[in-house]
Amino acid sequence: MSGPGSLLWAVDVFGRVYTLSAAGHTWERLCRDGQREFKRVSATKQCCWGIACDHQVYVYVHAGDLPIRCQEEAYENQRWNPVTGFCEKLLPSDRWQWSDATGLEQRALGGFALPSPHWEWEEDWHLDQNCAGEPTGKGGWTYAMDFPAAYTKEQRWNSCVRRRRWIRFRRYVARDTWAQIPSPEDPRQLPDPFSDLSVGGWEITEEPAGRLSVWAVSLQGKVWYREGVCTHNPEGSSWSVVAAPGEAVQISCGPDDLVWAVLWEGQAAVREGVDRNNPQGLSWTVVEPPVPGCGLLHVSVGVNVVWALTKDRKVWFRRGVNSHNPCGTSWIGMVGELVMLDVGLNDQVWGVGCEERAALFRQGVTRSELSGKAWKAITCGRDTDRSQAGSTTSLLSAGCFFTDDIREQSASAILPDGARPPDLEGAAVAAAAASGEDGRGEEGAAACPVVSPLAETPPALEKSLEDPPAEEPAASEPESPPAELRWSNIDLKEAGKPPPASNALAETSSLCSFGGLSVGMEDPLVTDEHPLWAWVSGGACLVEPHGPPKWFTAQSALTSSSASSSSSASASPSLSLSFSPAQTAAWRKQILQQLSERTRRETEDFQHYEQAVQQSVWVKTGTLQWWRSWKPYKWVDVRVALEQFTGHDGARDSILFVYYMHFEEKKYIHVFLNEVTILVEILNEAKHSFALYTPERTKQRWPVRLAATTEQEMRDWLSVLSASCCEGRRLQGPPSRRAIWSLTCKGDVFACEPSLHLEDPARPAPCDQMFWRQVGGHLRLVESNTRGVAWGLGYDHTAWVYTGGGGGGGGGGSSFSGLAGSGEHMHAQSDVKCVYIYENQRWNPVSGYSSRGLPTDRYMWSDASGLQECTKGNTKPPSPQWSWVSDWFVDFSISGGTDREGWQYAADFPASYHGHKTMKDFVRRRRWARKCKIVTSGPWLEVPPIALWDVSIIPQLEEEEEEEEEEEEAAHVALWAVSDKGDVLCRLGVTPQNPAGTSWLHVGTDQPFLSVSIGSFHQVWAVAQDGSVFFRGSVSPKKPEGDGWYHIPSPPKQKLKQVSVGRTSVFAVDKNGNLWYRQGITPSYPQGSAWEHVSNNVRRVCVGPLDQVWVIADKVQGSHSLSCGTVCHRLGVRPGMQPKGLSWDYGIGGGWEHITVRGNATESSKATMQSTPAHEEEEEAEEEGPGGGGGRGGGRGAPSSSSSRPSAVLVEVTQAPGGNAAQC
Repeated sequence: MSGPGSLLWAVDVFGRVYTLSAAGHTWERLCRDGQREFKRVSATKQCCWGIACDHQVYVYVHAGDLPIRCQEEAYENQRWNPVTGFCEKLLPSDRWQWSDATGLEQRALGGFALPSPHWEWEEDWHLDQNCAGEPTGKGGWTYAMDFPAAYTKEQRWNSCVRRRRWIRFRRYVARDTWAQIPSPEDPRQLPDPFSDLSVGGWEITEEPAGRLSVWAVSLQGKVWYREGVCTHNPEGSSWSVVAAPGEAVQISCGPDDLVWAVLWEGQAAVREGVDRNNPQGLSWTVVEPPVPGCGLLHVSVGVNVVWALTKDRKVWFRRGVNSHNPCGTSWIGMVGELVMLDVGLNDQVWGVGCEERAALFRQGVTRSELSGKAWKAITCGRDTDRSQAGSTTSLLSAGCFFTDDIREQSASAILPDGARPPDLEGAAVAAAAASGEDGRGEEGAAACPVVSPLAETPPALEKSLEDPPAEEPAASEPESPPAELRWSNIDLKEAGKPPPASNALAETSSLCSFGGLSVGMEDPLVTDEHPLWAWVSGGACLVEPHGPPKWFTAQSALTSSSASSSSSASASPSLSLSFSPAQTAAWRKQILQQLSERTRRETEDFQHYEQAVQQSVWVKTGTLQWWRSWKPYKWVDVRVALEQFTGHDGARDSILFVYYMHFEEKKYIHVFLNEVTILVEILNEAKHSFALYTPERTKQRWPVRLAATTEQEMRDWLSVLSASCCEGRRLQGPPSRRAIWSLTCKGDVFACEPSLHLEDPARPAPCDQMFWRQVGGHLRLVESNTRGVAWGLGYDHTAWVYTGGGGGGGGGGSSFSGLAGSGEHMHAQSDVKCVYIYENQRWNPVSGYSSRGLPTDRYMWSDASGLQECTKGNTKPPSPQWSWVSDWFVDFSISGGTDREGWQYAADFPASYHGHKTMKDFVRRRRWARKCKIVTSGPWLEVPPIALWDVSIIPQLEEEEEEEEEEEEAAHVALWAVSDKGDVLCRLGVTPQNPAGTSWLHVGTDQPFLSVSIGSFHQVWAVAQDGSVFFRGSVSPKKPEGDGWYHIPSPPKQKLKQVSVGRTSVFAVDKNGNLWYRQGITPSYPQGSAWEHVSNNVRRVCVGPLDQVWVIADKVQGSHSLSCGTVCHRLGVRPGMQPKGLSWDYGIGGGWEHITVRGNATESSKATMQSTPAHEEEEEAEEEGPGGGGGRGGGRGAPSSSSSRPSAVLVEVTQAPGGNAAQC
C-alpha cells in the first residue's frame, strides 16, 4: 500500500473529501462521483479510512506500481501402501487429504473464497516446485517418513508419506476508490453504526511492517477494533469489541502505541499495554478533564503528544506523554477555539477553526517544543467549481458531526448527569432552523455557526455581509493584495486555575480573530469561495518542523482563485513575453558571435608576450593528533603543515608534513598528495578523525590517521587536502560514465576514474594505485552503467538517482570540495539506520535465566561478537553527524527467529541461535535496536515511493550502445529492482536524459526475492530469500518483464544471497561467503549447467560489462592484522577461455561494503592500441620494477580479441608474484 506522497486530507461541511499535497497549492476533490458523502476520515500514508453519511465504513487505498497480492496455499497429502503405492487413502489418525502446512485445518482447493468483492484471482492453482531453495522432482512432491516430519525432495526407501504445495494468488483491485468494508454476517455482532474512527499503530514498537491499528466507536458507546489490517489485507478480517470503562464518544490512535478515547461523561480513557503481541492493549486508565465541570469533547494523539478540546471548544495540551507514561502528567491550556484537531506525522497538529471553518496548522512544533507557537490558516483554493450548494440530506446527516456537535454539550452541558441525549441525527440543525438562533451560547460567547439546509449563504459570509468593517476594501478592486493573516502568540497556563470571565473571551484569540476579520473579509478575491471545513486528517502529511509547505501565503489563494476571477484577470494586462525556439536559437548564436569577436580583439595584440606564471608556495599549518603506528599505540599531539607548490607550467603539487617528538627529538613524516589514493573519514564516536592512504599503506592496510579537536576543523582539513589531491591529479567535475563506485560501511560514497590499463590483460593497473574521491551523499548500495545512469539505495531502503554532480555538504556523506562546480546538482538527503546491541543471559538452576554469567562469558550487554561492552546508556550514534530518532526496542527480525519476547537460544556462547527453547539451551540473547538519522547533501534525487532492497542496471559495451541507439527500443535503459518486501520490479522509461524513469512494472513471483541482476544481453538472474536461484526467460527491449521464472539448482548445501551477471559470466555469493561461478552458459542454454567454487571470504561480487570481476573480501592479510571489507580485483579473467580468473589483486580496505564496475566498458584491446603519452610511459617503466606488472598474472581480453593473442596473457603467477598479488 504505497502512498502517492504527503497528503493532507479534509472533509468540508457538505461531506466532500479533498486532499492537499505538501508540494501543491490546491485542494483536489477525491472521487468526484457526487454520490458518497463523508462525515470524517482518518488517513495514513498507505490508505485512508472514513465514515460516510450512511454510517458505513470505507477504505481508500492508493494505487501504486506494486500490486497488493495475497498468497493462498493448500497441501495435498498422500500415504504409501503396498498395494497401490502412494494414494489418497490416509490413516484415520493422519491429517486431511487437503490441509494447511500443519495439517490441522482442512483446505480443499474448491473451498477458497474471496474475502470481499474487492479481490480477484490472478490465475488458477499451480504447483510450487521449490523445496528449501532447491527445485523439486516431477510433480512437486516432497517426501518424509511420516506426518509431520522433515521433508526432502528425494524419495527414499523409508518414505511413507508425501505432500506437495499448491498456491494461488489473489489481487486487491479496489484502488483509488472508496471500498466499503464488509459487515459481519451476523447482525447481532454490530447492532449500531459507527460514529468515529481512527487509524494508526504503524510504528508500534517491534511491529511487523505494514500492520495498522483501526479503532472505532459506535453510536451506543462501544469501542471496536479491526483485526488483521496490513499491507496484504487492507480491509482487515473482522471487528472485535474492546471493553471500555464507560460509553465512548470519540477515539484517537497515534502512529505508536498511544490510544485515547473520550467518554460520555467528559473523561478520557487511555489504553495501556499496547505492543506487538497485544495491539488491542490490556487495560484502560481514566484521566480527568482539565477543568472540572467542563468535560472533554475531542482528543487526538501522536507519538509523544496529546491534544484535546473541551466542551467549550478550548484547546488543551497534555504534558509528559510518552510510551512509558501514556497518561501524561498535567494539562496546559492553549490559545484558541477549535471544532476539531488532529495530530499527524512528526507530531504536527492540524485543526478546524470554530467560526470561520478554516483549516489550521500549528506552527513551531518541534521535538524540543511539542506544543508549538501559533496557529496558521491554510489559504489554498479548491479545484472544484466552488459551489456551496449541497443536498439537504448531506447537511442534515453531517450537521451534528460537522457543525455544532450536540449544541447542548457546548452550552455548558444542559443535559442532567446520566441522561442520554436525543437522536443526534440532525437534532441541532433542526433546532437551529426552527428557533432562528443566532449561534451564540448562554454566556454570549460566539459559538460555532450551524449550517442550515435552508440557508443560501454560509454563516461566516452572512456575518461578514451583515456587519462589514469600515476598512474593508471594495469588491471592485481586485488589484489590492489580500491582508495576510496574523499569527497568535502562544499562551501557556496551568490547568486548575479559575476559568476566564466571559468578557475575556473576546480578547483571547479564538482563531477567528487572526486579523480581526474573517478570512472571507480579508481577501475579496475569495470571499465567495472560502471553503468551510468540517474535518481534517494529517496522518498522511509529512511536514518537517523546519520546512513547512507553502500553503500559508496569500499568493496561493490568489493563484487558486484566479481561474474564477475573470474580471480581475481582464483588468490586469499580461506582461509575459514569449519567444519561439527559432528566435531563441538565433539570439544565442548572435551573443556567442559577439563574445568571440570581443575575445579575439582583446587577445591578438598580446600573443607575442610570454605568459606570466607566478611561481609560489602556499602553506597551511595547524595542530592535530596523529595515531602512532608502533608500540605503544596511542594518539600523539603533532604539528602539521601543508605546502603547495606552483611550477612554471602552472601545475600544482603538495606535500603534507607531520612533525612529532620521539624521545625529545623532533622528527617528521611526509606524504606527497599526488600519491594519496584516498582520504576517508573514520567511524569513531570519540574523535573527529580521518585516514590518509598511499599505495604502500594500502598494501599494509595501515593508513596515516589524524584527528582534530572539532568537527569543523576536521572538515576544513579534509576539504583542503581533497582539493589539493584533485588539483595534483588534474581532476575536475563530477565522475564520468566510466567511473567505478564504492561505498564504505559508514555509508560514504566514493568514485574512481579507471585508467585505460585497468583491465589490460598484459599489464593491468594495480588496484592499490587507484585514486578515490568522495562524492556527496549517504548510501548502502550504488549501481551504474556505461550510459551514465546511476542509482543508489539508502539504509532506510530509499531509492536515489544520480543527478550528475559531486561534492557535498556536512554529515557522513560529505565530500568536501574535491569536485568543483557541481553545487547546482546538490540536493538535501537523509538516511536512517539502526544501531544494534545484544542482551545476553545464562541459565542457572536457582533463578533460571539471569544476567549473571560465568567469568569466561561475554558481557551481558555487548555487540554481536560479545567482545565489547555495549549498554543502552553508553551506546552512542555512529558519529556526531547522526542523531537518535527513536528509543531502544527489541528487534524480532534477526535471522534464526525469536520467541514472543525476542529471545534466541543456544547451548553456549557463541553458537547457532534458534527461536525456541530446548532442554540443551543454557544461554540466550536478544537484539535491541535504535534508529538514528543523518542529514546531508549530495548529487542524488529521491525516487519515491517504493522502498528498494536491491537494484541492477544493464551494462553495455560502447559498440552495443552505438548500434542500439539507432533503434527506438534501445533508447531505454533496462533497470530491475527488488523491493524491501521481496517484490521484483522493472523500471520503465529510464534513459540518460531521464535516469529516474517513469513507472514500475511488477514482475510476479511465488516467493519474496532478495537479489536481482541483469546482464548485457538482458539476462536476468535473481535470488530468493530462501537462497534459491532463478533465471528470467524471454527478457528483451520489446518485452522488458520477460515471461517466466526458471528455477536453477543452488550449489550443494549452500544458500545464495547475491548474484551478478556480466556479458557472458554469472557469479554468485552464498550466505557463508563463498564465491561461485556458473558454468556452461551459452546463448542457446543461458541457464548454465553447474556451479564451480572460486574463492571464500567474499562479501559481495560485481561483474562488469567486460566480464571483469571485482569483490569485497574479508580476512585479507595486512601488515598488522586481517582486514575486513577490502576491494579486490580478479586477474586473469578471459571470457571463453579462463572465465574464473587466476588470482586476486588487493586494493583499498578495510571497511568497504560495496563496489560496482558496471560502468567501465573500455576494452583492453582498445586501451593498448591507443597512443601512450610520454609521462605515462615513464610511469609504466617504473611499474616494471620489483613486484611489478609481470607478477600480476594472466590478464584477459574481450571475446572479440582474445583469440588473436592467447600466448601474451598466459603468465604463471608463481613465477614472479607481485607484492599484493595472491594465489587463490
